[in-house]
Amino acid sequence: MPDHNKLSPWWFVVFEGEARAKFGEVLKRAYALEDKEAATAKLDLEAERFTRAPVVIAVISRIKEGKAPQWEQVLSAGAVAYNLCLAANALGFGTNWVTEWTAYNTEVQRELGLDDRDHIAGFIYIGTETEKQEERERPALADVVNYWSPDYTPQKGDKYGKAGLGIPKTGFKSVS
Repeated sequence: MPDHNKLSPWWFVVFEGEARAKFGEVLKRAYALEDKEAATAKLDLEAERFTRAPVVIAVISRIKEGKAPQWEQVLSAGAVAYNLCLAANALGFGTNWVTEWTAYNTEVQRELGLDDRDHIAGFIYIGTETEKQEERERPALADVVNYWSPDYTPQKGDKYGKAGLGIPKTGFKSVS
């Protein structure tokens, strides 16, 4: 697991059994605060969000004091989330790593006990796969893989993705 300086810059919240439905009430309330005109059917759908899998794990990225830059700590949380998916897949389970509105909602963050150092890296849904997930469009390797030479022109994959993702224009600074 990539973890520069052994900081463990992440923590987890596991939802299983009745906790999934109980937290669904939090999700329903949070969605209603976000969309005051939400239809009852939509609110009920949000309440059932975590019941779609037997286990849902929230992966929380937590910036810690130390020599490791914030950016590396955030990447470590992404790596731990991906490793959860790989480990569950290796055991024969299906997984889905989801963020959506729930990862950015202040009510959800409050209910999970997050503070200013914490960000939800995602919710990992784990269960028995009942149908094959649809394959997503992927970039052509020639559009994103570069072989350096003194006169190369980098292909940065800019024709893929969406504008306005809220990605910082500057790098992360070290926490010390």
